[in-house]
Amino acid sequence: MHLYNYQAKDQKGILIKGQLEAASQAGVADSLLKRQFTPISITQIDKESDINLPLAQLFKEKIGLADMIMFSRQMYSLLKAGIPIIRAMVGLADTTQNKEFKLVLTDIIKQLEQGRDLSSAMTMHNKVFSRLTIAMVLVGEGSGRLEDAFHQLASYFEKEQETRKRIKAAMRYPTFVIAALLVAMVILNIFVIPVFATMFAKFDAELPLMTQILVATSYFFVNYWWLLLLILIGSVIAWRRYLATEQGLYNWDHYKLKIPIVGNIIHRSLLARYSQSLAMVLRSGVPMTTGLSLTAKAVDNTYMERAILNIRQDIEKGDSLLRASRSSELFSQLVLQMVAVGEETGRVDELLQEAADYYEREVDYDLRSLTAKIEPILTVIVAVMVLILALGIFMPMWNMMSAIKGG
Repeated sequence: MHLYNYQAKDQKGILIKGQLEAASQAGVADSLLKRQFTPISITQIDKESDINLPLAQLFKEKIGLADMIMFSRQMYSLLKAGIPIIRAMVGLADTTQNKEFKLVLTDIIKQLEQGRDLSSAMTMHNKVFSRLTIAMVLVGEGSGRLEDAFHQLASYFEKEQETRKRIKAAMRYPTFVIAALLVAMVILNIFVIPVFATMFAKFDAELPLMTQILVATSYFFVNYWWLLLLILIGSVIAWRRYLATEQGLYNWDHYKLKIPIVGNIIHRSLLARYSQSLAMVLRSGVPMTTGLSLTAKAVDNTYMERAILNIRQDIEKGDSLLRASRSSELFSQLVLQMVAVGEETGRVDELLQEAADYYEREVDYDLRSLTAKIEPILTVIVAVMVLILALGIFMPMWNMMSAIKGG
């Protein structure tokens, strides 16, 4: 898929500009014609030229989970009250505070007025609406229970938002401590150590190895800060380019699950998202294989995505969900038992929801105890820094004072 800029005219001859994602220029033209727009020009946007986008484009307002929760909740309430879908969308577009989301909703309204389904209109904005969201809306349209689809989506987004908030809250303390340590190191290297280095040089005293290391580090930091800055910027660029590759992102997503202390929390959080997403789509009547494909994208982890797609392939070959899940080696024995009971009783969606609730409780407990686990490590790091400073700065001063008194 590629991103294209287009210029077209509507039925009234008004010039319209925008962007669309499609496999080719013909696909963009076809999409415009279906919306009864006459294409004038279609040009592909190169990924390498993203940095040349206007400054306003780079700083445009983002559409986040809070916007999706509000949208889903309000759509559920309005549709349940019997309000026509176009009228409901117009009301939401008028009341939303997010300018970018307002533009998206306005475009969807235009497409609905031209006879398109809501799911088809949302597909034109797949950067805003995920494949899982669009699939749920499509199922809701097919079953005539669109309000139920939005109700499930609202619950799903709310749980996702709550999990993210818990993770941010748990990481706030260690992030603050690490940031404070980095600031302290910068201040010591720029302002403190050079003063002591000048004093030691006046006495022409023989310095211990630790002091020599501190002085050399400070000298390099003060005189070659530009080189450190270049190394930092180069490392960030190289890291982002590595993550932009398919294999690089896969390796990083796999490694995240093995990080000490937090890796297990990330793993359980992903499994909770997998169980919640699959339970939701199965509850809506989506076939198992299709549901696994949608869920693979919803977990937002390429390593987990490949594992889920392998589960789907095993099911397509005739395996049961239990055997395919066991061979993936992703799930605990408790969850596998839930899947087994779900297949025996025909209540896979209910048991998967139970598994999702179980994982969420585990993640919540781990996050609550995360600070207690990290705090001793941070204390040891601070103690080591103080020890290094004591050995590197104060020991030579004590030695010189002793020599002066002895002399």
